Amino acid sequence: MIDLRSDTVTQPTAAMRAAMAAAPVGDDVFGDDPTINALQQRVAKLAGKEAALIASSGTQTNLLALLSHCQRGDEYLVGQEYHTYRYEAGGAAVLGGIVPQPFEIEADGTLNLSAVEKRIKPDDPHFPITRLLSLENTHTGRVIPQDYMLKARRLCDKHGLKLHLDGARIFNASVATGLSLAELSAPFDSVSICFSKGLGTPIGSVLVGTKKFIQRAHRWRKMVGGGMRQAGIVAAAMDHALDHHIERLADDHAHAQLLHDGLAELATQHTDLQVEPAQTNMVYVNFANLEAAQKVSDYLRENGVLTARSQRMRLVTHLNISRSDVEQVLTLFKQALARV
Repeated sequence: MIDLRSDTVTQPTAAMRAAMAAAPVGDDVFGDDPTINALQQRVAKLAGKEAALIASSGTQTNLLALLSHCQRGDEYLVGQEYHTYRYEAGGAAVLGGIVPQPFEIEADGTLNLSAVEKRIKPDDPHFPITRLLSLENTHTGRVIPQDYMLKARRLCDKHGLKLHLDGARIFNASVATGLSLAELSAPFDSVSICFSKGLGTPIGSVLVGTKKFIQRAHRWRKMVGGGMRQAGIVAAAMDHALDHHIERLADDHAHAQLLHDGLAELATQHTDLQVEPAQTNMVYVNFANLEAAQKVSDYLRENGVLTARSQRMRLVTHLNISRSDVEQVLTLFKQALARV
């Protein structure tokens, strides 16, 4: 099957599996897994931060960040469609008593910082204490400009707020912009870095920040059951990805552009189809109605291609998608649209 549902569906390569099998391991709860310790030091250095902490998922590293920055009754500012608000089951509120203040997202994936500033609460016992602004890079495949991040940093400094980045696909942003991980991470007090998406590991994310912050996050990780034992096999996969899977993200971006261009050409013949510009490894296709989208998705599935059955269909390229796969998808899309 050609699976375009997400870059989380990637299979570990044979070389990655070999690295995992050969990894020296220890008990990470005791802090003596050498592969994890080395990986955490490496990622912290790459991100330009003092320390790092491995966790099972990006949802967990984001949760640890929010819990570590905020106390019960504190507030974090976030986009309506950002992952930390919409797609993480309300963990910050349920487990941390942290109040979200969501904002509508601009067309480029940013938040209107003027609107954000107006919603920062005054020091008044009637209100939760505004403590944190949480952003994303990338958002729906769009790279957020670094000058915007610097403006957000200045806003946070002005009001004494912390700034967190959900960097689920920050390596895609790095490859697309030419900026290093450290440069992209510089404005932020903490960054969640996911390895199980574009980098193709089967599990794992890393949270980076100051030593004091990571100490708090380490305590929270233990509290929510995130302590892992001989997890060096996970770190070995992540280390292998750093060595072999970053530069190749450019291939995913090129395949997404090829997919976008082919679908955009089809859209000139189907006025009820609209294709959004592609910046990294995601292409969004908007159908006139849900029924048409589901018919196309069903036809694709019948012919070996997996997509979401949604009116705004996200197509994600990754290390298991080749140029010939993209060309096959475009052929099947053309056939499917002729049937709608």
